Amino acid sequence: MASSILFFGFLAFSLSYVLASDPSSLQDFCVADENSNVIVNGLACKDPKEVQADDFSFSGLHLAGNTSNAVGSRATTVNVAQIPGLNTLGISLVRIDYAPWGINPPHTHPRGSEILTVIEGSLEVGFVTSSPENRLITKVLQKGDVFVFPIGLVHFQRNVGNGNAVAIAALSSQNPGVITIANAMFGSTPEIPSDILVKAFQLDKNVVNYLQSRF
Repeated sequence: MASSILFFGFLAFSLSYVLASDPSSLQDFCVADENSNVIVNGLACKDPKEVQADDFSFSGLHLAGNTSNAVGSRATTVNVAQIPGLNTLGISLVRIDYAPWGINPPHTHPRGSEILTVIEGSLEVGFVTSSPENRLITKVLQKGDVFVFPIGLVHFQRNVGNGNAVAIAALSSQNPGVITIANAMFGSTPEIPSDILVKAFQLDKNVVNYLQSRF
């Protein structure tokens, strides 16, 4: 009886681990067919005979992103939308540019962990553990330093230098997704009822209404 419980517990754990990552490829590649009307978990495969080298490449990551915005950062993503050959491979890439004291605001990636490398400048980075601890784990990184953000946890980066900063991050999904906390809470369509946000954030209703108008 005990061995059966142990077996099924291990099986459940194994299945949860498998389901928590992108599907594995069962062939050399499955280049995404952007013109297919087939709906699958991921993207349908292009005929391998029609696959070209361009399906596996992307140009332009050397170009700085425009950081002239409210948060002072810009992400240039390289996922399956930019490289169809990433389909089923479970990886993607992003370049993040930061203006002086610019931030990549608190956000999560629901489908991927992230490993970030500072290419230029200095970044303060951090993530918050799950409830009930809600512990902030943070560090200041210099050029060449690397930091990991576990899947699903709220995290951020801030340029703490007077010059521009650049980071490259790899993620464990072809399409990790991003949920920016402020935008999701105060800029959803349709809006989350303000009384819910008043109670959730313990704010005055006028403050909530103002924040919703900003997003």
